[in-house]
This record gives sequence, structure tokens and C-alpha cells, in this order.
Amino acid sequence: MASSDNGYQDEHLVASALFANQGVHHKIHQASLDHRELFWAEAAKTIDWITPPTRILDSGRAPLYQWFSDGELNTCYNALDRHVLAGRSETIALQYVSPVTNTHQAISYGQLLDKVSRLAGVLTSLGITHGDRVVIYMPMVPETAMAMLACARIGAIHSVVFGGFAAHELAARINDAKPKLVISASCGMEPSGPVHYKPLLDRALELASHNVSHTIILQRPQTQAALESPRDLDWLVALNAATPVGCTPVKATDPLYILYTSGTTGQPKGVVRDNGGHAVALMWSMANIFDIHQGDTFWAASDVGWVVGHSYIVYGPLLMGATSLLFEGKPVGTPDAGIYWRTIAKYGVRSFFTAPTAIRAIKREDSQGLLCQHCDLSSLRQMFLGGERCDPNTLLWSQNFLKKPVIDHWWQTETGWPVAANMMGVAPVTIKPGSPALPVPGYEVQVVDENGDEVAADTSGNIVIKLPLPPGTLTSLWQNDKRYIDSYLSMYPGYYLTGDAGYKDTDGYLYIMSRIDDIINVAGHRLSTGRFEEVLCQHPYVAEVAVIGVEDKLKGQVPLGLVVLKLGVDIDESTLYDELIQLVRQQIGPVASFKLVSVIQKLPKTRSGKVLRGTMRKMADNQEFTIPATIEDPQALELVRHILTRLGYADALVAEA
Repeated sequence: MASSDNGYQDEHLVASALFANQGVHHKIHQASLDHRELFWAEAAKTIDWITPPTRILDSGRAPLYQWFSDGELNTCYNALDRHVLAGRSETIALQYVSPVTNTHQAISYGQLLDKVSRLAGVLTSLGITHGDRVVIYMPMVPETAMAMLACARIGAIHSVVFGGFAAHELAARINDAKPKLVISASCGMEPSGPVHYKPLLDRALELASHNVSHTIILQRPQTQAALESPRDLDWLVALNAATPVGCTPVKATDPLYILYTSGTTGQPKGVVRDNGGHAVALMWSMANIFDIHQGDTFWAASDVGWVVGHSYIVYGPLLMGATSLLFEGKPVGTPDAGIYWRTIAKYGVRSFFTAPTAIRAIKREDSQGLLCQHCDLSSLRQMFLGGERCDPNTLLWSQNFLKKPVIDHWWQTETGWPVAANMMGVAPVTIKPGSPALPVPGYEVQVVDENGDEVAADTSGNIVIKLPLPPGTLTSLWQNDKRYIDSYLSMYPGYYLTGDAGYKDTDGYLYIMSRIDDIINVAGHRLSTGRFEEVLCQHPYVAEVAVIGVEDKLKGQVPLGLVVLKLGVDIDESTLYDELIQLVRQQIGPVASFKLVSVIQKLPKTRSGKVLRGTMRKMADNQEFTIPATIEDPQALELVRHILTRLGYADALVAEA
């Protein structure tokens, strides 16, 4: 059987002696723990420092550790200026592809530096200085990256809010970050047409108790927004009149950005990322995990409003001097389920990163992979899946058609870069479907029980990371150290609580099965909803699954499954349900008590693809719930309600969001 240049056989790409590098991975990982400061001091040499750090790890405020605390740098300089000064001005920095507007644009490092330095000049003219906050409420256009880099250039702290968020959610983030400026656009684009941002922004500014002095509005051709003088400035007019400015030196520990993530209270939870550790970690990850080097093309099919967009659309590829593909579209419907493969072929993408949800959507539309077959994917070395748990079927399906390694990896908004991954750039190891492979250097990952004692292999528990966390991870929550400690560091002193549950196998591979609160207790047996979903996805007619635990008077909780079928499937539902119940009984056992299952047209998800299991669980158990601001389609929750009601659950009232 022929082998590819990745070392993979053309068929059966998983599990059987694909790589012999687990020892290499372990050696690198152990060195990062045994000689922590030496390891990261060496990694820091890839960054251009104004003042090179001599204090690598600062434990003076433990558990609030700091990296490179006496170093000074500028992140924008490292992402743009140094490449131009090295003679790479003509190299493409951003490749913008927008099937929703039928446009594309290649922006070189020299062009990007010119626009960013001019925009930084606009910010400076408005009185924005080092440490000031700027909220960015933008669509997936190159100007969003320019706005982030312009803030970094002058030491301002940006906070990107996902474009199209509801006005009251935007107002809450404005009140928390207290920005002097909001940068926005006239609209975002969806397959159905424009989403008008300016009215949402105007309403948010009315609702916010914090007063914002100015806004800068990018007028897109699809919609012209009404500007209110003197508060609102036209992006193009301001940029044309601006004087370029240079880079402001900042401390390595100064915040680069605030990124708000979901919290358990109404108060936004602002993850704070520093400049120095962030730059070092992303440079290290681009080469060692994602196998990307200077001049390569990398595509993270995400949104700049999420952490993936921050780390791997904007900062990571540009720090490396690679080309980053910025995509405004969807995996299906813009125009079809082949758009990803055609884009990879056209622009020579080397490593591709998307969410399992996107692949499941493609699989549902094109289950035979026909739209992939006529695309020249010779440039593609591997595809990475992340952002949610990847079921084995999704990984195997995509590997089968791509004939490329498909790499699951696991991380969080809080960590900023992968915690567990297959290091494709330095020590690729055997792929085990269902596992994001091994902990990455810098992360000492353990699986513990309720008492904090490490559990045996193949035993489920809570996943924690021993402190200190490596560079690039969150340093705290915005102006709320106490909440950071209470939320993440207090349950197991000396450890960071990931909030995820899972196990390690005897080879040390990590398996992320669910969030801690997605573990269900069936008559005293702790079972992972992820395991149920893994089994149900094996049915040949099933495209996607969500399993939640619902209250049961006898057993405490029982599992309830919602399945989305592949397009074109014709099967009697009662027959399907019998087959699904039998599948679970065979693979998990009668202890699972799996009897509640229903077909659903679509699952409720956030715009980043996460299934709203917690919301569905509250709905089923008649608890008050709030519709998340990040929901993609609120109507999907109504579909869930109808099914739950039919099954004897769900009378909860929706709280005001």
C-alpha cells in the first residue's frame, strides 16, 4: 500500500503504527515540566524583544503567575514590522475570501503594515493611549484584524465582541471594559443578506451606563450606515487623513486583549491575555503543533470574535510570517458543501482548522464526499478539528475522503492555545479517534476525583492542570482576580479547573468526554453524555447527536438523546429508535437506561458551533433558563421544547437574557 509524504498510508489512516514519535513527544513534554524556565526562555528567542526578559517565570503573586515579567516588546511589531524589515513586504499576510459577497483580496505584509500604522494614528488622534480599551464589533473582514493590530501597536487593549451580538450583550461588555472607542461596521453578511450592525451599536450605546467618546464605522458596499457627528467617524475618511505611528513598547505582562466568555452569572467574564507570554506561546504552537512556518498558508475557519480567531486567524500566523486565510462564509450554503475544499485547493492551504460541527454539516449535505473528490488537495498536509468534542465518526469520515491526517485537539478560551494535541510539526503520534492525543509541553494535565486524588488509567474524573499554567494562558479575569481564583483555582488548590470531564488511557492519551456538569448519574452510575453521543453517531443514518441528562424519580437521572439525520434518509422512526436503543445497550450496557430518543431537525447551537446542552437540560427539568446571546437560531430551542414536551418534560419559563 502506498504511503503519502505525511507517513500515512492511503487507506485506514488511524491507529496502526502511524508514527513512532510518542517517545519524542514525551521527552519534549517532560523537559517543559522539569526545566520549565529553560524551555520557555529558549522559545522566547523567536520573538523580537525591546528588552529581553531575564525573569522567565515570576511566582511573586502566585497563584497569579507571570511570564517574562521584566521583558518589553510590541506584539504588532512582531506580527508586521519585523517581516517587512526582513525584506518580506510583498509576502501575502492576509488572504480574504468572501463567498457571501463574491469578493477576495490579497493583502501583503507591507500593505497591512501601512494600513495598521495609519489606523493606529487615527486612534492616537482620538486620545487612545497605552492601557486604554477599545471594543471591536466587526464582521469577518480584513479591517477587523487591522483594528486589533492597531490597538496592539499603541499598547491599547482591544476587546472583540462577536459581530451581530444583541445590543444588551454588547452594552454589558462596554460597561465592563469601559472603552474610549468602539470600532464597528455598517453590516455583517450572512447567506440571507446583510446584518445591520450600526442600529445594534447605537442601541447598545444608549443602554450602556459607560459613555463612549467615539466610534469608527467601516462603511461596507452592501449597506451604508447613518453616522452621528461628531461621535461617529467614517473609517476610510479617517484613515486617509491619518499620520502613521510607530510601535509603543509595552511590558510583557501588560494586557493585549480582553475576550469575554460565558459565565454562570449575568456579569461578563473577561479573559485577560498578556503580550509576552501570548506571543511566545503562539509562535511555538504554529511551528510545533500546526506545522506552519514562514511563507506557509494557514486557514482557521472560525470567527475573529472567538479565541480561535484571535490566536489563529490574526496573531499566530502573522507572528510566524505565514499567510492567514480570512473567510467570510459558511461550510454549507455559500454556495454548497464543497466550498472549504475548493478554497483549500485554490489558495494552497497547508494546515486547515475547523470545528467538528462544520464537518458534520458538510457530511449531512454531501455524505459521499463527492464535492471533495475533484479538488486538488495536494497542498494540504493535515486538518485540525477543535472547539468542541470530536466524535470518532466525524474524524474517520473526513479522513476517509481527504486521505489526510485529521487531528483532534483540545483547548479553551481561557488557555488561548492547545492543551492537548498531536504535535504535527515536531513529533506526530498515532491518531486515536475520540482523543485529542497527548498533553502539550507546558501543560501538566491530571484527571482527579472529587477529593483531588489522581485516578487510574481509563477512569473518568475531573480534568485539571497543575499550576503554573504555561505562557499564553489567561493571567486573570478583567479587574477581578477574586473571581478568577474562585472560578478556576479554588476547587483544587494548586490546580486550574478546566471544567471538563474525561480520562487518560494507558498510553497517556487524553479523552475529553463532556463538561463536568454534563456527567449524568444513573442510579449511582456516573456516565458521560459524550460516550452516549459517540455510540449513537455510529448509526449509519445519524449525522449529529446531543444527549442530556434529565431528572428521573427512580434513578435520579436518565439520558435523553436528540438525533439529526443525514439528508435523504428514509426510515420508520420507531425502527430507528429501536436500533439506537439497542446500539447503546450493546456498547454501554443496560445500566445506561437509554430509552428516551427522538429525531430533531436541527440542534440548538452557539454561533461557534457548541451545542447548548446546559440550556436544554434546564428546559427539560423545568428550571428557569436564559437563551444565550450567542445562539445561532433561537427557533431550534422551540423544536427542542416540542420534543421534550412530547416526551413528558419541559415547562420552564425563559428568563430575560
